[in-house]
Amino acid sequence: MNKTGLSLLALPFFLTILGCQQTGNTSSQEENSPKKLCPLNFSVVATYPHDTSSYTQGLQIYKGRLFEGTGQYGSSKLMEIELKTGKALRSIQLNETFFGEGVTILRDTIYQLTWREKKVFCYTLDFKKIKEYTIDKEGWGLTNNGNDLLLTNGSGELYFYNPHGMVLIKSQLVTEEGSPSYNLNELEYIEGFVYANQYTTPYILKINPTTGEVVGKADFTSLLTQAQSIYAGAEVLNGIAYDSESKKIFITGKWWPQLFEITLGH
Repeated sequence: MNKTGLSLLALPFFLTILGCQQTGNTSSQEENSPKKLCPLNFSVVATYPHDTSSYTQGLQIYKGRLFEGTGQYGSSKLMEIELKTGKALRSIQLNETFFGEGVTILRDTIYQLTWREKKVFCYTLDFKKIKEYTIDKEGWGLTNNGNDLLLTNGSGELYFYNPHGMVLIKSQLVTEEGSPSYNLNELEYIEGFVYANQYTTPYILKINPTTGEVVGKADFTSLLTQAQSIYAGAEVLNGIAYDSESKKIFITGKWWPQLFEITLGH
C-alpha cells in the first residue's frame, strides 16, 4: 500500500532462531490456549538488482518467469522482469486513475488488484487484458492456492474468491498467539501455507489458511537496513515470490535496489 512517511522501530539486526520447543504439558487449559509463535530463521542465497523506481505491490514467479506489479497513481505497472538484470522484458502501465496492487497467476491468467478503485484486472501471459471485475473491498495483496484467489485488504482477514466472477467464498480471521493480526499485505502461497508481508513492519508471517493461525514469523530488519544503506529512498519490505519448480523464494520491498533469493525456516 502507499502510505509514505513511515517510521520503523529499531529492531535486532539479525534473526538467529534455532526453533521452538514444546514443554510437554498436556493440561486441558494449555491444550486450548494458542500455540506459541515460532520465529523463522532465514539466510540469503543470492542477491539480484531491483529497479528503485518500482513501488513493489505484487511479485510472482510462474513457469520460470518473474512478474511484478507496482503501485502509485500515474506509475502503476504490470511487468515481466529479467531476474539477473532487474530490467523489464515487457511492461504495461495502468491508467493514472488506478493504483496497482497485488498480482497472482492462476491457470495462465494474470490477476492484478487495484487499491481504492476495487477493480481486478485479468490478462493473458502476454499482457492482453481479457476481463475486469469489481469487488466490494480495497485490494492489497493477492495469491492463489491452485483453485481460489486469496486476497487481503489491509485488515487481519484473508478473503477467498472464486476466480470465475470474483465471487467471495469465505473469509478467515488471522490470529497471532490468539490476538487478531493486522495490516496483512502482499501474499504468497507456499506448500500449503500463506506467507504475508505485514505492512509497516519488516515481518513476513507464515499462516495456516485453514485456521488463520500465524505459525511462524520472520524478521527481515537486516535486509531493510541493507537496502536503505544502498538507496535511501527504499521503503518497507513488500513482495514474496515462490518458484514451485525450483523451490526458490524471493523477496524485495518498495523502491528497493535489491531482490533477494532466500531460504526460510519451516
